[in-house]
Amino acid sequence: MAPLSILIVGCGIAGPTLASFLLLSSQPSQEKPKITILERSVPRARGQNIDIRGAGVTIICKLGLESAIRSATTGEEGTKFVDANNRAWASIEADKSGRVQTGTSDFEILRGRLAEILYQRCQEVSHQVQKNGGEGVEFIFGDSPEELEQDSQKVHVRFANSGERRTFDLVVGADGLQSRTRRLAFGEQSDHERIKQLGMYGGFFSMPKAATDGEWRRWFHAPGRRGIMVRPSDVSDRSTVFMSVINEKDERLRVVATSGHQDVEKQKELLREYFYDAGWESKRIVKEMEAADDFYYAMVAQVKMDKWSTGRVVLLGDAGYCASPISGMGTTLALNGAYNLAGALTRHPGDHTAAFAEYEEKMRPVVERAQKLAPGAPYIFAPETAWGIWVMHVICVIIHYSGLALLMAMRWGPPANAVPVEDYGFKQLPDRSD
Repeated sequence: MAPLSILIVGCGIAGPTLASFLLLSSQPSQEKPKITILERSVPRARGQNIDIRGAGVTIICKLGLESAIRSATTGEEGTKFVDANNRAWASIEADKSGRVQTGTSDFEILRGRLAEILYQRCQEVSHQVQKNGGEGVEFIFGDSPEELEQDSQKVHVRFANSGERRTFDLVVGADGLQSRTRRLAFGEQSDHERIKQLGMYGGFFSMPKAATDGEWRRWFHAPGRRGIMVRPSDVSDRSTVFMSVINEKDERLRVVATSGHQDVEKQKELLREYFYDAGWESKRIVKEMEAADDFYYAMVAQVKMDKWSTGRVVLLGDAGYCASPISGMGTTLALNGAYNLAGALTRHPGDHTAAFAEYEEKMRPVVERAQKLAPGAPYIFAPETAWGIWVMHVICVIIHYSGLALLMAMRWGPPANAVPVEDYGFKQLPDRSD
């Protein structure tokens, strides 16, 4: 049987992880899949802060990347809740043990940096397969799928920029919350029904580090359900920022979120309007936002679907089951999904229907648990009034000094430690650091 030809749309977290494990199976190199990864741009070491937890840590260890990722983490020590005078009302320390999932994990890293590490590892695995006579991975950057049609035997794809038409045995959509693959395969008109909006919108960017910035995440709240987080980066002279607002009435917030990078100036203008009078360090942060070249704006939402595959197309990570950044499980779900999909395809090389069914069976309970957010989220973390913010700060003080933070993390923290990692017989790669 000829090797499977697989198109993976997306070279973020899930895409290169899936490709790497598919090539780490026990099959001879000549029988391993021929993989094409399609992505709009080459991974760059920037983006918002994300974390890796529980099962996700186990999976990066299988790729031999624990040391490389540890050396690229941001070093965040925890979260401080601050007021307009930068006074810290309470703090929650990072979990350095990996046993309890607090707001800050043992592996805090910029999304782009993790994607870059996974991409580099995928290249190395591919080169080894090619050296042994296999096809490996072909990377195509600067393009995306424009048309997708499938029959019982193949999936036919036309690329948007090049206009090239190609045929594959399988297509994997690992292209995020606003997945183009999902819309092409499952239908554009009903896609809004799959995205469960949480009424929250935010902008991510980095800025020069100031004297008030440190190794602790500072979380400031302003009336009107506005919030600003300033966090450490993976370089000593920069900090990262997440500005968020919860508002289900202002339609402009949603409209500019659907246009992606095409409306960056409108996105910045809208956040400027919301935050110029927020107090604290908002003037400095708005000024740095205007100058930022790594600004990214998005809605905070979940993707909920009854099925993640249709025919020969399957969805992976945020494209199929985004849990939202506030779940603390997005990266771990992407890694775990990629690992389980690779395992299912390896166990059923000639039967994609059985492979996709096994993948869903393994991942569905994990996803459902991850998508159960803390009671009242995200509104509970973003009071409407100054009085509500004061009450929240007082509650944080009580939680901090009573020791309830640990119990709450155990009860409502991300369920990453409860995610099983099955042994599919993939080659274990030796650990290395950059």
